[in-house]
Parts: sequence; C-alpha cells; structure tokens
Amino acid sequence: MKGGFFITFEGPDGSGKTTLINNLRPFITDELKKDLIITREPGGVKISEAIREILLDKRFSEMGSRTEALLFAAARAQHLDEVIKPALDAGKIVFCDRFVDSSVVYQGIGRKLGVQEIIDINRFATTGVNPDMTILLDLPADLGLARIKKHRSEKSDRIDQDQLSFHEQVRRAYLDLAAKNSNRIKIIDGRQSPEKITKNALQLIQEALKGRI
Repeated sequence: MKGGFFITFEGPDGSGKTTLINNLRPFITDELKKDLIITREPGGVKISEAIREILLDKRFSEMGSRTEALLFAAARAQHLDEVIKPALDAGKIVFCDRFVDSSVVYQGIGRKLGVQEIIDINRFATTGVNPDMTILLDLPADLGLARIKKHRSEKSDRIDQDQLSFHEQVRRAYLDLAAKNSNRIKIIDGRQSPEKITKNALQLIQEALKGRI
C-alpha cells in the first residue's frame, strides 16, 4: 500500500458502528492481507481511555460543554500520537470508531458551541490529520436509543442521558455534514440488516482503495 489508509466510522448512538467494524475485519486481514489497526474515540490508549471514563461518567452531569469539547480533543491528540499516526506512517489501514466529525456534530451543533470553534480546537489536536474516507451509519435517533437500552450490557452513559431532541439534532447534523463532504463521507442506511450494511460498506471501501493497494 502506498502509505496508510484512514477510515472512520460515524453515526448516532446505537447505529451499529462496532458491529460493522467487526464484520469488516476479515476482509482487510484475510482477503487483502493488510495490517489493520482497530481503535475508538474517545479512547484507544491509556490516557485517552482515562479521559473517556470522565466524559461518560454520569456522576459528572455538571460538566460544561466547553470542558466536554476540550476533553474530547485532548483524548484525540494523545490517541493520534500513540496509535493513529504511527500506524498510518507504517502503511497500515486504520479503522476508528468516531473522530472529529463526532465532535463537530455533538459539541459544535448539539451543544451549540459552533462548528468553526470545534474545527479550530481539533485542527490543533490533530495537526491536520484527516480521514481518507468516512462511513456514516444513518439511523433515526429513537431507534438508536432503543437499541442501546436493549443491547448494552453496561448502564447508559452520561451522553446517552441527553434528551431525544438532542440526539435527533445530532442525526440531522450528521446528514448535513455528509452533504457538505460527499467525497469523503458515505452514508449507509443503518436500518438494514448487519449483512446488508457490511456488503454496502465493503463496496465503498473497495472503491476507495482502488489504486492504493
């Protein structure tokens, strides 16, 4: 591969990103025979996972929106330095569950901090590293939250506790972001079966990797 390839997975809570990433793993490792790094945000490394615990802990319901945005960016900066950048420099494929787009829609729009403000914070945090492609799983907010309630073994986290209207706004923001970045962000209907979603994603990834492997 001519350099690494960075694919991020986005979508409202409960959209099925983790299932999709796990279903795609064999295609990269077994069929393409490529090194694959699978990681997540916030998290991925020790410091970032510690920040994740703070961000999602319902005990910190008083957390301000700016604090939340800065903590996400801080976790991202450490994650990039320790995992994402080294993997891309080594020519590996990186799958990341959430990235800057999540901050744009959740904090920039959902928390009303401003899109440009979030972009500026994260430009500093990422030193300009951007995904080569993004797969957006689109799902109505009420359906996603119902999935979380039914399937998550752990209790809901601090962000899950936001009102349905907040999650509906996040979904609309994702769709708007995709419309403005259609070359990078590819939408898949998250209401389909996991098998159909995986097939659609594989087609998109194969197309994106043409000429790169």
